Amino acid sequence: MPLLDVIDLKTLFHTRAGVVRAVDGVSFSLGQGETLGIVGESGSGKSVTCHSLTGLIPRPPGRIEGGRALFDGLDLLQCGEKELAKIRGRKIAMVFQDPMTSLNPYVRIGEQIIEPLLIHGLADRREASTRAVEALRSVGLNDPEKRMRSFPHEFSGGMRQRVMIAMALITKPDLLIADEPTTALDVTVQAQILELIQRMQRELGMAMILISHDLGVVSGVCDRVMVMYAGRVVERASTTELFRHPRHPYNRALQQSIPALQVKGTPLHTIPGLPPDLSKPVAGCAFAPRCEFAQPECLREVPRLVEVAPGHTSACLRVQKEGLPLALKSQ
Repeated sequence: MPLLDVIDLKTLFHTRAGVVRAVDGVSFSLGQGETLGIVGESGSGKSVTCHSLTGLIPRPPGRIEGGRALFDGLDLLQCGEKELAKIRGRKIAMVFQDPMTSLNPYVRIGEQIIEPLLIHGLADRREASTRAVEALRSVGLNDPEKRMRSFPHEFSGGMRQRVMIAMALITKPDLLIADEPTTALDVTVQAQILELIQRMQRELGMAMILISHDLGVVSGVCDRVMVMYAGRVVERASTTELFRHPRHPYNRALQQSIPALQVKGTPLHTIPGLPPDLSKPVAGCAFAPRCEFAQPECLREVPRLVEVAPGHTSACLRVQKEGLPLALKSQ
């Protein structure tokens, strides 16, 4: 039985411009200790999917219109705010994209780290302080006793992200949701943060959902990958299979856009056009207007997610009908 089983999740935002279908029928599962990567352009629904599971979407205008999210047998989408509050930070923890906006600038670091332990009744203040010092030391911060008395503005971006990881993992959760945890960090710090997360994951036997724009990061960290576009899953497979044998034009285009794969001196590959406006009805495949392989039926028929190879699903009509070879050229 999977730790997390999401079935046909639908999250809509009711705005003055119309109803935005931010997440439209997303399904996936996650096993204990497994790492799932979610990739896609900005606005594809990656973060909203995970925020929906933990009740963090703003209401209004957000509203979960359907689906189930079974976490250890409990449907998260049917839980009230009080019940979710007992789960967030205890069994499900999150590391957000920008630690400066996630940390309270007026509260010392130590107080913020011990808060999850005190809220969930896992330790008294004295024991919580001891565990907080150990948590800061475990994420590689020197002189943790002194750091406990510091404020967030006294830390660098990489140090603040380490604090966020320590805060998320101090309760030893079953699931960690890492939402762009290395964005805006330099390459060296990025590698250190990812190594830290993986080490803590192994030590705790924790499952993880990694949301990222960086395909290189995802390929090196995740067991399976889910590609999202316009609020829907368009491809899903094991990491090796998804990168070696892309079976959706959007995944193929994303991989071709990786700068490291470009021949030096040649123009960088870009995906033409823009993502669709999700406040308006989208006819057919949402990626069809930008797709070099689109057929007339792609503009009329909404593709379903179908298994096109063992353990590999794709929502591309041409791939499903013709087995379109989408392998990337070796560089």
